[in-house]
Amino acid sequence: MKISYNWLKEYLRINLPPEEVAALLTNCGLEVEGLEPFQSMKGGLKGLVIGEVMTCMKHPNADKLSLTTVDVGTGTPLNIVCGAPNVAAGQKVVVATVGAQLYPTEGDPFEIKKSKIRGENSEGMICAEDEIGMGKSHAGIIVLPADAKTGTPAKDYFGVEEDIVFEIGLTPNRADAASHMGVARDLVAVLKNQPTTADHGPWALNLPSVEAFNVDNTNLTVKVEVQDAAACPRYSGITLSGVTVQESPQWLKNKLKAIGIGPINNIVDITNFVLHECGQPLHAFDADEITGKKVVVRKAKEGEKFTTLDQAERTLTSGDLMICNASEPMCIAGVFGGIKSGISGKTKNIFLESATFYPATIRKTSKHHGLKTDASFRFERGTDPGLTIYALKRSALLIREIAGGTISSEITDLYPVPVKRATIEMNYGFLDNLLGEKLDRNRIKNILTSLDISIENESQEQVTLSVATHKIDVTRPVDVAEEVLRIHGFNNISLPKRLHSSLSFSDRKDPEKIREAIAGMLSANGYFELLTNSLTKSKYRRDDDEEGSPVKILNALSQDLDTMRQSLVHSGLEVIEFNRNRKQPDLKLFEFGKTYTTKNDKYTEKNHLALFVTGKKFETSWNLAAADSDFFFLKSAIQNILTSAGLSQDAIETLPLENHAFISQGLTLLYNKKKLVEFGNLKTSLLKSFDISQPVWFADMDWDRLLKAIPGKPASYKEISKFPQVRRDLSMLINRDITYAKLENISYTTERNLLKEVQLFDVYEGDKIEAGKKSIAMSFTLLDEHQTLTDKQIDKTMNRLMEAFEKQAGAVIRKG
Repeated sequence: MKISYNWLKEYLRINLPPEEVAALLTNCGLEVEGLEPFQSMKGGLKGLVIGEVMTCMKHPNADKLSLTTVDVGTGTPLNIVCGAPNVAAGQKVVVATVGAQLYPTEGDPFEIKKSKIRGENSEGMICAEDEIGMGKSHAGIIVLPADAKTGTPAKDYFGVEEDIVFEIGLTPNRADAASHMGVARDLVAVLKNQPTTADHGPWALNLPSVEAFNVDNTNLTVKVEVQDAAACPRYSGITLSGVTVQESPQWLKNKLKAIGIGPINNIVDITNFVLHECGQPLHAFDADEITGKKVVVRKAKEGEKFTTLDQAERTLTSGDLMICNASEPMCIAGVFGGIKSGISGKTKNIFLESATFYPATIRKTSKHHGLKTDASFRFERGTDPGLTIYALKRSALLIREIAGGTISSEITDLYPVPVKRATIEMNYGFLDNLLGEKLDRNRIKNILTSLDISIENESQEQVTLSVATHKIDVTRPVDVAEEVLRIHGFNNISLPKRLHSSLSFSDRKDPEKIREAIAGMLSANGYFELLTNSLTKSKYRRDDDEEGSPVKILNALSQDLDTMRQSLVHSGLEVIEFNRNRKQPDLKLFEFGKTYTTKNDKYTEKNHLALFVTGKKFETSWNLAAADSDFFFLKSAIQNILTSAGLSQDAIETLPLENHAFISQGLTLLYNKKKLVEFGNLKTSLLKSFDISQPVWFADMDWDRLLKAIPGKPASYKEISKFPQVRRDLSMLINRDITYAKLENISYTTERNLLKEVQLFDVYEGDKIEAGKKSIAMSFTLLDEHQTLTDKQIDKTMNRLMEAFEKQAGAVIRKG
């Protein structure tokens, strides 16, 4: 979401650097992901000034060029060669001085340099519209009115606007901040309550007034009927007549351009402006296209056809909410307008809509038709029903001011069940425990009131709050705590000086570590891990599955992937097919994945480990005979998994596999009478459907049941020694054939009590030492559990170790 800093400053007086404002917004939960400079004209017309042509004569060496001298207010006129046919002495013109970077309407940017044109010096350029990006005309240079002041920077003369745009990563729950007013509301709350800014201000939110709203006449009345009040809790509308649809004024176009919206015409631009100003989407209809002068809000008929503004014909569903006239749909409510009733250059009368729609209805429609708009973005998250009338008045006033015309009806407002401010009971103790710190109660109340959360009742321990309707996500005490914390500042919560903890042990197995160990073992044996999609094709579904029925996706990503998988076998075979088609027939694969079923209105997810082997067991080698994968090769992998998991072989029972959906012949392994693994060769008919002509051996392991069966491990504790340990290093020269294991054994045999650890940290073999020898360096960690070691004890121990190395390993100790 883009927020213009200039636009933001219209609602509160603030002169803080943009970087500081970005930090304040990020700290209060509106993360600023980037700052982007904006100029209403690319390049900002930097280096361009208003000049006056002093003299103009024909170029001596070119018929179509002129030699001019131009005063640009520096005291020294510039000599400029100009090719425009309309250049003349006495004109006020736009001059690009040497060093200026120009951004033409078409083509790449270029820099103005001193040059010689047909033998004459040129120290700049007198500009045409297209050369500086102001238009498309190249018929001649721009000629300004005579009162244009020489030397004035072009950016000041043309009112080039410069701005900083915040790119905010808005979280789905913050619908209240999906507008400039919403962001300004949060910023004011932060400025009022942050300690670093408490001495500045005063901070206040100054919203545009709509008190000037009045109805001019009632000459154009459009009736409204809402047939589905659940999908449309509030619908407001008004008409305006005699408007003139044309290009928007520059200030309005600049506002929209800054946040990445292209201007269309003054009516549409105003609705977009109000949407991004206050967060309430609006829609303008050509009132003359509303058949029967009646607006009907209803659900679409299944299969009904509708052509949207992008000229695409869409097939509607019975869940789509439509804005219709007396005979046909005009707009997909909250999502996209229709091609017939939209605003055009011929529009004279308009019907302006401001409504509240149920978020789930808009979300389903938007997703089904693949339409994402600024309006659907806000309706999907929830809009403030209390804002419809304000937005309607605000846009009507702007239309009357910019497009002319009159307000020609009273406001129609269908709001059968008004949404009331939510009431929340919050205990101060709950807030303290959640924050980990006791905040001053007055500070808490100041933060809440600055967010339009009023205090209804208060006791020493509890407070009753009334939450504004725009705070859609604040419904529980924990939500209130979040509001307090983000305005108070997460960084302002102090860390405790002491942390209390207790050691505890649980014999619960760590599923991730077990999975990692099994995956590592399989990978070490040449298996490759798969990661396939849980969404699969509907043709793979099985209605005869004893686990339950298949799970159908209501809003599928595509017609192909519309079912949750019931088995891992199909996705694995797709991988085998893909690899075989690329000359890779020898495969050993495994996958940890879930399957999904539904039974008696209950949904079940089960974790599985699937194994696939096909083709050769190993790559052909000079010392290894080629052999095909078979049943026993797969069985050995399964036994290795069960053994690694620590399952008792006595509890495993083997039975023939019968009537399996995918496996033709195989075995079932039961653990404590419960099915754990099914494995065997896949049916030929199944393999043919994947164009696989070689045998594939498949195993399906119930991973959840395996985890439960793995025995726990006992834990033991040992008190940490109160006395310090000591490290001593020793370097020695030994024969090359002596191993470190022998030296380690000598060490622990020689000193059984004090020696706790031996480490090898250096080995050297080279021409600088005697042939057949090597130099090694070892460290020894000594510790007495009952007292602090003395130098005498340490030296005595190290002398014994050196003597042992000399006698038993023939070592030469390097001393000094």
